[in-house]
Amino acid sequence: MIVSLSWLREYVSVDLAPDAIAEALTMAGLEVEAIWDRFAFLESVRVGRIQAVTPHPNADRLRLCRVDIGERTLTVVCGAPNAAEGMLVPCALPGTRMPDGKTLRTGEIRGQDSQGMLCSEAELGLGMDRSGLMALTADLAVGQALNQALGLNDTVMEIGLTPNRSDCLSILGVAREIAAAVGTRIRYPEIELPRGTGGIEQMTSVTLCDPDLCPRYAARLVVDIAVGPSPFWLQDRLVSVGLKPISNVVDITNFVMMELGQPLHAFDFDRLEENRIVVRAAADGEPFTTLDEKPRTLEAGMCMICDGKKPVAVGGVMGGLNSEIADDTRRVLIESACFNPVSVRKTAKALGLATDASHRFERGADPHGTVNALNRAAQLMVAICGGTLVSGVIDAHPRPAEQKVISMSAATVNRRLGTDLSVADMARYLSSVEFSVDTIDADRLAVTPPSFRVDVSRWEDLSEEIARLYGYNNIAVSFPRMTAEAGGSVAALDLRHQIKTLMTGMGFSEVINYSFIHGDSADRLDLKAEDPRRKGVAIVNPISEDQAVMRPTLIAGMLQTAVHNLAMQNRNLRLFEIGHVFFDMDDPDSLPHEQERFAALWTGARAAGHWQQKEIPCDFYDLKGGIEALLERLGLERPTFTAIPADDCTMTRPGHSARLIAGGRELGWVGEVSSATRAAYDLKQEAFVFEIDMQALAESLPDTATARPVPRYPATSRDVTLIVADTVEAMGILDSAARNDHPLVERLHLLDVYAGEPIAQGKKSVTFRIVYRSAEQTLEDDTVNPVHQGITDRLIHEFNADLPT
Repeated sequence: MIVSLSWLREYVSVDLAPDAIAEALTMAGLEVEAIWDRFAFLESVRVGRIQAVTPHPNADRLRLCRVDIGERTLTVVCGAPNAAEGMLVPCALPGTRMPDGKTLRTGEIRGQDSQGMLCSEAELGLGMDRSGLMALTADLAVGQALNQALGLNDTVMEIGLTPNRSDCLSILGVAREIAAAVGTRIRYPEIELPRGTGGIEQMTSVTLCDPDLCPRYAARLVVDIAVGPSPFWLQDRLVSVGLKPISNVVDITNFVMMELGQPLHAFDFDRLEENRIVVRAAADGEPFTTLDEKPRTLEAGMCMICDGKKPVAVGGVMGGLNSEIADDTRRVLIESACFNPVSVRKTAKALGLATDASHRFERGADPHGTVNALNRAAQLMVAICGGTLVSGVIDAHPRPAEQKVISMSAATVNRRLGTDLSVADMARYLSSVEFSVDTIDADRLAVTPPSFRVDVSRWEDLSEEIARLYGYNNIAVSFPRMTAEAGGSVAALDLRHQIKTLMTGMGFSEVINYSFIHGDSADRLDLKAEDPRRKGVAIVNPISEDQAVMRPTLIAGMLQTAVHNLAMQNRNLRLFEIGHVFFDMDDPDSLPHEQERFAALWTGARAAGHWQQKEIPCDFYDLKGGIEALLERLGLERPTFTAIPADDCTMTRPGHSARLIAGGRELGWVGEVSSATRAAYDLKQEAFVFEIDMQALAESLPDTATARPVPRYPATSRDVTLIVADTVEAMGILDSAARNDHPLVERLHLLDVYAGEPIAQGKKSVTFRIVYRSAEQTLEDDTVNPVHQGITDRLIHEFNADLPT
């Protein structure tokens, strides 16, 4: 629900700032999801003075205007007939997002550069005059932003309503909530109908064939109207809440819907056969064409509004093309009805039609508000369209619903809410939102909900009303009494659980290996003499030779498990393990030092083969991608991988091994198992492994999760190809580009690395993609290209790179 603060203030006096109003509504249960000023675009529209007007050399109807906007003078191509020297006019600068959704750009018109746009009232949404430039008064300061010069400000709020609050799908409904929050009353619009002519009963009738589908149907008739554009104030009100003006008759029905929350429909009375209305259920397979010009096939039981012979509208959803208001319409039948919410919801879903009307009816419309909204529409139609009201109103209401009185105990409500409110306090809160309250005794109240609160039917509903009006933040926090104490979650256990969940989700199977390994495992893994992992803790009395040493790494057990599975013809393996490793402290009186590690192994196919696709062997980048996906889900941003020098590679293959670094700290490593290690373990196929220090990982993760809004505007991307020395790591280039930290750069990733002809020997080609996105506007080339060029130039300089020729 979108509401305009200027429109709200017509019905409620409130001096609070927009942020304070939003806070009050949110705390009352109406969450304000966004706030903006609908005239903020005028910040880039300046008051300009036309200094000179000269003919356009290439167009008879265009002229060149020299416009002073304070800090500089612009040349603007203009076709307005009233452009004159010395005139103050609005000048929209490039980048301005106009009310029609288009963004103004510098351009060339008939061979002449135009550095802005001189605007009419209509082009800025400030009036209806399109005939020429908007003439500003001479007392305005040249160069001032137009919204400041004219004092234009209208805060708009987008409210996320829960489905039960259909009463707030209107400006008056939201105003009522604001009035309750600030302790005042709303002002309802005055409805005074002019004296009518004739009698509506002699001109038309309404027949309700199925009151279950339509419990109430009211109608009025206005004749001798003139269909045309709405006055500016009416158009502006609709635009302020996101609706598009159509014509005065249609705009009035939409205005009343947004004002009072009651959807209306206007029929061309002369296109209704037999000049009457019949409300009935549709026949199965009955055809009908709605206002959007789409043919529909109706299902049995759908509520249809018909004339004497044919359907003319889908009840509560959309009107029909065969009775729409046209330019030559002279007599209008105004419909104001109450439809069955379940029927409307089913019909709208079955037809794939979600309209403003169905959105309100399926949540429940005020059954006693139909005639009031009807009178309001008739009043405006007579005043704006120049029509004549036909006397009388048809109100088919065979089953009037009685207002339910709810008995409520203050003590019970206090016990439920954990409050200590008096009976008078509760009555005051409920009365502030127009509930009728009578005191039964010192503890009980008799409460009659207003007809627009179709969601309130029992005392529990009343307790919720009292809680939100009293203020959820005013209710003291209390905890249940517990007889047993329980400790909080342990961060290390939570992290372990997260990793296990994510790894299994990526198709890995958890293994639990023995903490003891073969005594010569250090040699099998080709560990260097100075490697601390050679300082294994020997078992004094081992069970067997294969379990003689406590493991200093998880990889030895992973390789043994892989060999065992390959022997069982299980060749496609994805394994992981989280466990402790042990190091000798060189002190016989000290216990071994333990560290928790996380390791994984991938061997065999990337994915199982099937009749459409052969098996593709996994590689280093598959496991590296798995690590990146895991860390991203854990909240660790921008981990980097840097190549391990060949001399430092032990159990992994040089050129296919990398250290994992985050925040300048080494977390672990990843690589392809070397041929020597595979031979030592009799592993018959290529395998890829990684090992990560769990403590280092835990300390690198952020303490809190972060979020960012879903992008409103599309992204655009640019590719960069650099020719660099083959010793330069692609990750280094990406890290350097990321360090630029430009607000428009959303993400970047590697596309391709190539070495060979025609690239010179000792060089390689690196291609990566930069994705740009703005949170404020759709990016144009003239905004992105300079940023992209700047990043490219810096990378060329930093890495002594060349561009491909």
